[in-house]
Amino acid sequence: MSPTASDGAPLDVIATSLRRERARTGLSLTEVAKRAGIAKSTLSQLESGTGNPSVETIWALCVALDVPFSRVVEPERPRVQVIRSGSGPTVFAEHADYACTLLSSCPPGARRDVYLIRAEPGKPRLSDPHMSGIVEHIVLSAGRAKVGPRDEPVELLPGDYICYPGDVPHIFEALEPGTYGVEIAEYT
Repeated sequence: MSPTASDGAPLDVIATSLRRERARTGLSLTEVAKRAGIAKSTLSQLESGTGNPSVETIWALCVALDVPFSRVVEPERPRVQVIRSGSGPTVFAEHADYACTLLSSCPPGARRDVYLIRAEPGKPRLSDPHMSGIVEHIVLSAGRAKVGPRDEPVELLPGDYICYPGDVPHIFEALEPGTYGVEIAEYT
């Protein structure tokens, strides 16, 4: 059994969480300790799993790292999500044979969404510019398509990847039946 902080959260969970969150912020051990008002040696012990933090110390570290208390004391639970082909929240284009299925929305702390794109030949999907700073990444899985900025679309084959600014007018035009791919919308 893992040692605990006053018979509560396991020390290894707190240690792992503190190391993860400090790495996420890019702050040094010294800087986090200073911001939390604790000794550097105390933080070092906590990150190695040998300290015994009080609730006040954990709260001070959470404030210094700008994270909720629960993120430090609860173990991360891997989340397995499966969306079977043909299911998932899907939205269809008004003027093109084009469907967009949300596979993964942007979780807290991340700045991206993942979609499955399905399109058929005919009218292309013409997209108006999205919010400033959006970058779209597409990997074509099957079929053939013209994808990218409207004034410079690129023909893609299965396995091809394209990255382009989503804050300019852009296009997705299926050139073969059964065209589909994965899109990642990255918010910068």
